[in-house]
Order: sequence, then C-alpha cells, then structure tokens
Amino acid sequence: MVSYKDARVPILTHSLQYGSGIFEGLRAYETKDGTAIFRLDEHVKRLLRSLKIYSMKISYTDKQLMKAIVEVVKKNSLKSCYIRPFVFYDSDKIGMNPSRSKVSVFIAAVPFGAYFGKGKEHGIRCKISSWRRINSGILPVEAKASGNYINSIIAGNEARASHFDEAILLSASGYVAEGSGENIFLVKYGHLITPDASADILMGVTRESIIELAENIGLIVEQREVHKEELYSADEVFFCGTAAEITPVVNIDGIHIGNGKPGPITKLLQQKYEQVAFGENKEFEGWLTYV
Repeated sequence: MVSYKDARVPILTHSLQYGSGIFEGLRAYETKDGTAIFRLDEHVKRLLRSLKIYSMKISYTDKQLMKAIVEVVKKNSLKSCYIRPFVFYDSDKIGMNPSRSKVSVFIAAVPFGAYFGKGKEHGIRCKISSWRRINSGILPVEAKASGNYINSIIAGNEARASHFDEAILLSASGYVAEGSGENIFLVKYGHLITPDASADILMGVTRESIIELAENIGLIVEQREVHKEELYSADEVFFCGTAAEITPVVNIDGIHIGNGKPGPITKLLQQKYEQVAFGENKEFEGWLTYV
C-alpha cells in the first residue's frame, strides 16, 4: 500500500504513450451490513479476459486480485467508492514493442458520486455522434483497453461542444452501439431493447445485471440490432454502466424521448438495481462482496 502522492511511474511509461493499459471500473456501496463491492468476480474475470486478448501476462490469480481490491477499499476506510484496477507496461522505452516490458498492476479506490450529477434523477440530453464506434476489425472491442477510449473522448467532446451532456455512437454499419462510456437500453411497447454484440459494444457487467433484473421482474428483453430512429420514437431510453449506474436519457438530438422525463420502467429498474447494490435484495446477494 502506498499513498496516492507516492504512486509514481515514469512520464514515458509505455501505457501512457501508446494507450496500452487494461483497466476495470467497479463500485462499492454502503449497505446496512457494511461496504459491499458490486459484482467483483465478474469484473475481475473480464479484466483477465482483456489481458489475454492483448497477450499481457501477470503473476496474480483472480483470487489474489479480488483480495487486493477488497484490501484497498478497506485500507481507505471508504463506505462507498469507485475502484480502478489498472494493468500497464511498466517500461519507459520508446518503441511500439512492449514484449520484454514488465507488466505491473495498481488498484486505486476513490470517493465517487453520481457520474452525471442531477442527470441520474432528471435525465440527460444526448447527441448521436458523427464519429462511429470502433469495431473488432480495428481494435478488440471486447477488451477494456485504454486506447479504445480515445474513440469515446472525441465523441463526448463533440456532444458537449454542441451543448449536450453525452454522445451516442453508432456502429460502422450504422446501428446504435453505445454511449461514450455506457451501454444503452430503450423501452418500446413495454419491451426492453438493447444492442447486441454485433454492434461492437463493450459487453458491460452492469448491462448484464440489468438484463437479469429485468427478466426477473417479468420484462421481455430483446438483444438485437437497433436502428437510430428507434431511439427517437422510443417510450424511454437510459444508459447503464458502473459509473453511470442507470441514467435516464430524456432528449436525443433535440427530440424529447417519451414525454421528456424519466419513464416508469427506467425508474423501476433504477429502484431494483439500487436495492441489490445496497444489500436490500436477498435474491441477488451473491452479487455483493462485503469488505
């Protein structure tokens, strides 16, 4: 354990120069039984899958990584927080070949509130970006790699420059993919619809959780290609992700979604999600790891 100010790497670190880091994002929530990390096992497994895709080898097992994450949260005495495990090439050599570089891991935990602020309650406005989502013919989208997020940053910059809160990216084929850092769902005729893997989305842990929670309460969930115009005519739209949690989208490209306010199914799923995260739903208690 080191203090934040003492956690240093060289300015020429390979993963800073070339975006070759692999990371995860997790949240811990305050429950009546103490601090609990949401879906720790699933996040660590995805981290290891990302490393395998990029041929990055670490000496730690999934159990060791999970134990370290718990210890970091405990050491910081945080009742709720955002957790960032990051795997990187610990080398300051100039060049694209990192094969002989040491691979290091750090884990940080920081206080963290609502990613979109009041938007979590009132909803946010989005712009469909002119930039397309990267696809697996360009970069492995299944891996949560640092370099992938340059695509997200430029789309988000464009949206905010146009006075929107967030971007929505389309796939190379023109179908709805995801937000700049969130998966997307829409509600139509009482059904929950979300883009499938063919849109080159990151297969989010929160996305998977929402699908399971929705099916548990009897909602029909469709995973399929989604046309852009389906967003405009949807009854409800929302983002989901570790940082975003469940955030309603109430306007896209200046068009109100539904009545321009968070819809009832979005609110219901927000409630169900929070019940699980805060340890109030025994059926999904296995999703929590207590610190």
